[in-house]
Amino acid sequence: MRFVDLPAQFTALEPEITAAVMGVLARGDYILGRAVAEFETAFADYCGAGHAIGCANGLDGLTLLLQAAEIGPGDEVITQCNSFAATAYSITRAGATPVLVDCRDDDLAMDLDQIEAAITPATRAIVGVHLYGRLLDVARLRQVADAHGLLLFEDAAQAHGGIPFNNGGFSGPRRRAGALSDGGSFSFYPAKNLGAAGDGGMVTTHRLDLSERVRLAINYGQSERYIHAAANGTNSRLDTIQAAILLVKLAHLDAWNARRRQVAEWYATALADTGVQLPPLPTEPDSHVWHLYTVRVPPGCDRDRVRAILAEQEIETGLHYPRPIHLQPAFASLNIPRGAFPVAESAAERLISLPMHPFLTRDDVHRVAAALETALAAQGAARP
Repeated sequence: MRFVDLPAQFTALEPEITAAVMGVLARGDYILGRAVAEFETAFADYCGAGHAIGCANGLDGLTLLLQAAEIGPGDEVITQCNSFAATAYSITRAGATPVLVDCRDDDLAMDLDQIEAAITPATRAIVGVHLYGRLLDVARLRQVADAHGLLLFEDAAQAHGGIPFNNGGFSGPRRRAGALSDGGSFSFYPAKNLGAAGDGGMVTTHRLDLSERVRLAINYGQSERYIHAAANGTNSRLDTIQAAILLVKLAHLDAWNARRRQVAEWYATALADTGVQLPPLPTEPDSHVWHLYTVRVPPGCDRDRVRAILAEQEIETGLHYPRPIHLQPAFASLNIPRGAFPVAESAAERLISLPMHPFLTRDDVHRVAAALETALAAQGAARP
């Protein structure tokens, strides 16, 4: 059983995707072509953001946002320690220093109660992560940011289409992940809820100044051809073929997310008595798009052996993520010792991501649950 079934997705959309790709090939507008502008407009409208700028990947998007906000050396940016390393890399690439906080035990989301204590005179921004597709309480995070004069950005790489409770505290038209702060960054890595046939990313923001600076930077900083106006100019363009594919898939995103929610409910029922710690179902279903379904095996259980038994039954799994940021060699200079973030460190040793995609059936979920229970029973860890 595939962890993510990309061939099934392509088969379902093959005529539409083929036509979109062939249209780009026929026009020959491979770089910043028509489909890029069309997708940027459609995605901005979908998110409820004023602006959307395509880029090469989610890491570039978040880096470019921080640079556009003139965050750099001497500045600190708060984020959570159990995100993917790209979140912290974006901060260091901008020249700033990541300041990490732990996660909550129930859902592994950023522990917002730790934010105030992490703020120093050098703090410039907070990067909230919608981890696994579960939207943070951005309204509460925005209150903290506003009280301290900080910028707030969203790492929305796993949250395409997520809808916050009470519109995130905003009046007016619906807003989704990426439109709840000063700016958001999305990844279109193929396995995402909205994935390209390769790499891709998008920056969303309501701020015209940030959008203009990001757009200037992505194409070698050119204000016009061969006039390089941005000091942080880079090559971070969203390919036209990828934009054309993403534009096709965008029309299906809400239906795919709804199916993921159904799969998560099936898992919650099927795994209720297996002894694993399950991610809680949100009180507002639309606030979680279930990019990942990550469980934790009981303490003392050999997580890697559990994965091996599932693999023997041809069930793919993942680890998101097996080592927190502060324990990664790349971030040793932060000088944060083991034990500093006990919730994240404990979770990293026990978590397993189970197959999650819109093409799973109830029978598939039951098969995973049975295999997981067998694997736990082999260690005497089932049904504590």
